[in-house]
Amino acid sequence: MMQEVDQKSKRAIVAAVQLPGAGDVEFEASLAELRQLAKTLGFEVVGRFTQKRSGFDSAAYFGLGKREELRVMREQDRADVILVDHEISPSQAHNLEKEVGCEVMDRTMVILEIFHRHARSRAARAQVEIARLGYMAPRLREAAKQAGPKDRARSGTGGRSGGESHGELDRRKIRERIAELQKELNAMDIGRKTQRARRQEREGLARVALVGYTNAGKSTLMRALTGSEALVADKLFATLDTTVRALHPEGIPRILVSDTVGFIRNLPHALVASFKSTLDEALEASLLVQVVDASDPGFERQLAVTEEVLDEIGAKAVPRLLVFNKIDRAGDEPGQREREAALRAQHPGCIVMSARREGDIAKLHEAITAFFQRGLVEAELFLPWAAQKLRGEVFATCQVLEERADGEGAFLRIRGEPEAVKRLFEQLGGAMA
Repeated sequence: MMQEVDQKSKRAIVAAVQLPGAGDVEFEASLAELRQLAKTLGFEVVGRFTQKRSGFDSAAYFGLGKREELRVMREQDRADVILVDHEISPSQAHNLEKEVGCEVMDRTMVILEIFHRHARSRAARAQVEIARLGYMAPRLREAAKQAGPKDRARSGTGGRSGGESHGELDRRKIRERIAELQKELNAMDIGRKTQRARRQEREGLARVALVGYTNAGKSTLMRALTGSEALVADKLFATLDTTVRALHPEGIPRILVSDTVGFIRNLPHALVASFKSTLDEALEASLLVQVVDASDPGFERQLAVTEEVLDEIGAKAVPRLLVFNKIDRAGDEPGQREREAALRAQHPGCIVMSARREGDIAKLHEAITAFFQRGLVEAELFLPWAAQKLRGEVFATCQVLEERADGEGAFLRIRGEPEAVKRLFEQLGGAMA
């Protein structure tokens, strides 16, 4: 089974091979991201080690001489773990561990461990376990290969069939556990779809999903837009489970806002697939608010990663509102104004803001509300005094723009969703004009 990372702070070295196709900016951004991932796990990053090569060494990722340099650096810095900024094969990891004398975690393993720690809901925990088990399967094969013939059992004992090795038994158990978890997830998925259908029928289809790069400020936006207590932390993947809250203050129509798991460069495909149920919130939404960190010099990379993942889950066609957040971190005031002007010129129609400014949140709230009010209709409704019991429903389902009264009853000019307005007229025995 995948070894648990010790909760006690470990000293880590981030390490990577820079291939010819990787530019310096992109390479440094990826390493900085790995440092953030290490921080999320509670590691103390004490060193950085890189090598330029035409390709990864097939035996142990780094070249022979560089592996010796890394071993010396590891001893000098008293590092407990080497964090490799690529997904490497089980044999590469095993050989590198032997040569540098400490644990090696590749990028995928780091992300899996973070997901494992932060998953809270039953579905998220099951999805993480499937991904971890899938990651472990080839590593068990490598362990069995290293063990050699001594791992081969002579007879069937302890639940093994005749001649089945310990490694084969572990791999069979993994396959069975994955099948069991997938069955549970399928059942949960049916339940979620049923609940979602009922919720949509009851509350309408006004749904907006916050999507974007992890640590771009989505949770802060969620809290500001809905008044919720969404977790806000300066860590990657601070939360994994989808949160759904009503836009506050509420209006007509009632708008539900959902936060989704953040995207990241080189997110393992197994995790994109395993978290599809979380990302399905983006598919169910009528509007995506795509959040980007305006203070990040490599924000174009954020945009590219988000677009790639949205395309992968089939949400490319969902209408989008592009929001550049954290403009207050883009240098001094002149620098912020310059960055804002450049962003608006490059991405017409975008919103440039800071989630910490009430005025900016109000503008975003207005833009979201305006999107959902495009399909509303206006009508004049006559409510006789004898039918005043419907007054509560009118105010609950529609926006009352004007009201006047005479001896017969009240005239209300209303704005609402076509179905809601039609239903009110039918209850009053009339038809929409």
